[in-house]
Amino acid sequence: MTGRRIKVVIADDQALVRAGFRMILESQSDIEVVAEAPDGEEAISACRRYRPTVVLMDVRMPTLGGIEATRRIAASGPDAPKILILTTFDVDEYVFQALRAGASGFLLKDVRPETLISAVRQVVDGDALLAPSITRRLIEKFANVGSAAPDFHGKAIDSLTPREIEVLKLVARGLKNSEIAEALFLSEATVKTHVARLLSKLDLRDRAQAVVIAYESRLVEAGKIG
Repeated sequence: MTGRRIKVVIADDQALVRAGFRMILESQSDIEVVAEAPDGEEAISACRRYRPTVVLMDVRMPTLGGIEATRRIAASGPDAPKILILTTFDVDEYVFQALRAGASGFLLKDVRPETLISAVRQVVDGDALLAPSITRRLIEKFANVGSAAPDFHGKAIDSLTPREIEVLKLVARGLKNSEIAEALFLSEATVKTHVARLLSKLDLRDRAQAVVIAYESRLVEAGKIG
């Protein structure tokens, strides 16, 4: 893997889950688990001490839960680690909140070993881990709960070009750059440039936040993402 080293912190209150993920990840020469944490407070401390590349974050933990821990870690600066939320098969009602807090995606706890490894590498490369089927269920169930969408995204969305809006809509459906390129008859490099520009214009860390804004601004509506 071109000599890079991915440092991971695993935050989960179940020791067996942490041990299982550690065993899987450390089977790879480019991944090192630098710390484990049984709650959010220790996850934050581990991030300060070890400066990981990626955090695997459970939602429900004692002392401090995964959402608030995600919010604090994501807000710690431009070098903050990418955060992958761990959830059960039935999409957790708090996962959408975690994405809003700055998470880069989510994984099912019964994830296959090869998928876990790939997910960690994906977020390091700047991709959001948002499988279309899971994203659809998540958004349809929770995106429209509560009050109407906030207006503060409006001006930022208006700054996007028509092509960037097209790309954002497909990002919101969970498509990868290669799939967006095929859908819009563009090169993958061109799509990557469009994604980078729209993230910059919207002042977003990654694609996961772009998905949240796309739904909250009603640019894409739940139930209409195919």
